[in-house]
Amino acid sequence: MKKTSIVIAVLCLAVPLSVSARGNAEAGAKKSETCKACHGEAGAKPIQPDYPVLAGQHYDYIVAALTQYKAGKRKNASMNGFAAALKPEDIQDLAAYFSSQPSDLRTKY
Repeated sequence: MKKTSIVIAVLCLAVPLSVSARGNAEAGAKKSETCKACHGEAGAKPIQPDYPVLAGQHYDYIVAALTQYKAGKRKNASMNGFAAALKPEDIQDLAAYFSSQPSDLRTKY
């Protein structure tokens, strides 16, 4: 087997592993019940204009934000309290759920 074939085979096997490490959207949907109170159904319609839309947000951004709230690096009394109880798996599941939701969020280049 040629070296390039081996590299391609390894990459093909690695893709499913990285996807599964990105959380479970179905589990995230169940864990998001508390989030609805402020961010709305599926994170799409926050109750206050200064609350972020979570639906359609980038997975990595949600993971980073929740991790920072949990560590106290981001300051928000409500979010620090909620995030404090989250395990890394919970954060990944919530990120998988919210990032998979339809949204009006757009990226401008």
